Amino acid sequence: MDRLFYIAKDEEILNGEATDIYFNRTVDVLKAAGLDKVRVRAEFHVVNLPRGYKWAVFAGLKEVINLVATKELPITIYAMPEGTLFQANEPLMVIEGNYADFAVYETTFLGILRHYSSVATKAARIKKLAGDRTCLFFGARVVHPAIQPMVDRASYIGGCDGVAGVIGARLLGIKPSGTMPHALMIVFRHAVGDHTMAWVWFDKVMPSDVPRIVLADTFLDEREESMLAAKLLGDRLYGVRLDTPSSRRGNMEAIVREVRWTLDLAGYRNVKIVVSGGVDEEEVVRLRDIVDMFGVGTSIAFPPSVDISMDIVEAYDDKGKRWVPITKRGKLPGFKQVYRCGALNDQVIPWGSEPKPCPDGSKPEPLLRKFIDDGKVIEQPPSDVDIRNYVLKQLSTIEL
Repeated sequence: MDRLFYIAKDEEILNGEATDIYFNRTVDVLKAAGLDKVRVRAEFHVVNLPRGYKWAVFAGLKEVINLVATKELPITIYAMPEGTLFQANEPLMVIEGNYADFAVYETTFLGILRHYSSVATKAARIKKLAGDRTCLFFGARVVHPAIQPMVDRASYIGGCDGVAGVIGARLLGIKPSGTMPHALMIVFRHAVGDHTMAWVWFDKVMPSDVPRIVLADTFLDEREESMLAAKLLGDRLYGVRLDTPSSRRGNMEAIVREVRWTLDLAGYRNVKIVVSGGVDEEEVVRLRDIVDMFGVGTSIAFPPSVDISMDIVEAYDDKGKRWVPITKRGKLPGFKQVYRCGALNDQVIPWGSEPKPCPDGSKPEPLLRKFIDDGKVIEQPPSDVDIRNYVLKQLSTIEL
C-alpha cells in the first residue's frame, strides 16, 4: 500500500481514476469502434427526493468546476448556481461534449454533487427549523478525517452558523466554533478532585474571544452543574451546554426548562443554553423556543441521500448538424431549462422555448447558466459566505 489512509489523492481524482471500472471499459470500446467523438448532452437530476422532502439544495458545483478547469477538459457545463433550492425532475447541471472525454468522471461528478447536496440539504432543513437560533455543525468526528473539510463546507453553505472542524473552518475563512469535551472535566476530577476547576482553568487559558460555554452534565445533574458554573464564572459565563446522552436524558425539554428557570431565578438570564447530542429535526422543533444554540452532528453528516443521477438526453447529428433528443426509458429526453417565479414556482421546458409569464406578469428567471465553455471558466462561483447567504434568502421564502 502506497499511503497511510484509504483516500484518493488529488491527482488520482483529477486523472479520472476515482471512477467505476465500467467507464474505463466503455471508453476503450468507444475508441476501438471509432465512436469516441460522439458529442452528447448529459443531464444531472433527481427523480425522487428523500421521503417527505419538497426541495433540496444543489451543492458541490465549485469542486466540479475546479476539476474541469484544472484538467481543461474539453466540455461545456451549464448549471444552477451553487446553493439553489430545487425540486425533483429538474436539470441541475448539463455537460456538453464528447462522451468519451468525460465518461470516467461521471462517478466523481456524481459523488461530489450527491454528497454535497445531501449534507447541505439536511443542514438547510435544520437551520430552517431553528430559525433565529444558532446552529453549529459538530459532525467532524462522525466522518473520515479526509473529508471533514468537505462536510464542514456543505453544512456551512447549507445554513449552519459555524463549524467545529479546524481545517474546514480555516478553508471557509471563519473561526471554528466549539466548547469543551467531557474528558476535560474527567481529567480534572481525577487529578485535582474537582471537575469544576476545569471551567476555571478554561477561563484562565482561553483567549478573550472564545465564548465561555461550559459543558454542564458530566458528574452532577444539569441544573446543579449549570448553577455551579454560573457562580464560578459569573458574568464571564456565556452559556452552558447540555450534551446529556439519550440513555440518561429522559425528557430533554423538561431538563432545559428546569435549567433555564433556575438560572433566571438566580439572576443569570444572560447565560445561553446550548443543546447537543443526537439532535435532529424533531428535537429542534421541540426545543427551539427555550434553547439558544444547537450543536448538530450525525443527523447532518449522515443525512438522507439526495440521489442525483446523470443521463444522456441529447446527441449531436454530424450529418444533419442538429441535436437529437435521446435517452433511456423512464427519462425525459432533450436539453432543458428551468424557469423560476418566486418561491419554487418552476417551469421545466425545452431549451430555447419561451416560458409562461409569472402569475404577476413578470418574466421568470432562467436558472441554468453556462459556467464552463470548452474547459474554460466563464463564470466564477461566488464565495462560500455568499452561497450561504443565497441559501438563507431562499429558506426565508419557503416551507419544509
